[in-house]
Amino acid sequence: MFLVKTLKILKLPMTKKIQSFCNPLMFCYFLILLLLGCGEKTSQKEKQESTPDEETAVTQATDADKKILFFGDSLTAGYGLEMGEAFPSVIQQKIDSLGLNYTVINAGLSGETTASGKNRLDWVLEDDMDIVIIELGANDGLRGIPLTETASNLQAMVDQVQKELPNAKIVLAGMKIPPNMGPEYTAEFENIFPKLAEREQIALIPFLLEDVAGIPELNQADGIHPTEKGQKLVAENVWKVLKPML
Repeated sequence: MFLVKTLKILKLPMTKKIQSFCNPLMFCYFLILLLLGCGEKTSQKEKQESTPDEETAVTQATDADKKILFFGDSLTAGYGLEMGEAFPSVIQQKIDSLGLNYTVINAGLSGETTASGKNRLDWVLEDDMDIVIIELGANDGLRGIPLTETASNLQAMVDQVQKELPNAKIVLAGMKIPPNMGPEYTAEFENIFPKLAEREQIALIPFLLEDVAGIPELNQADGIHPTEKGQKLVAENVWKVLKPML
């Protein structure tokens, strides 16, 4: 068979084919070509067969990265600080130091209220979020927004996450405000967060700014937004609740 195929390749009359083929140099030449051709086909086949496995390995490595969404206002965004100084970035550093396979996404927006947050949530939710931390409400309290509206908006956001990401864990960041609006408003505002967390059976950070709020050296000149040092303490408050979930 090998001889016949080779003769066909030469495209010569049968007598000349045999004479040419019997030439030792010609025979060696075509033998090398045929062997090289077979080797190339084998190499291509092996490459094609290994490619799906390699692609699968890359996909699995990418899919292994879990995501934590921090959805909040200027406290989450790190107002007045460098991007890497906000508490979500500090949380990422803690995660990396432990070799945990999570990626933090900072979706903080300065000036955000629960109403605007409810409208923006669609833009930041992704199918593969594993943990969603909702940090909103402070601007509602400082502006004296009706408590029923704040509670309703927070409930709507929790409902949306539960509906779109049924397997995601939710963390609610509790908030307190100065007594400017009166003791009744202040107390009822503070109670919104633990009530919602208990009702929906979700994790709660009792007070995001614990050991930071009201301490001048831990806050910027406005007395509201934490300094870099203050953000690190805020990260500790978050970490106490978040770490057991990872």
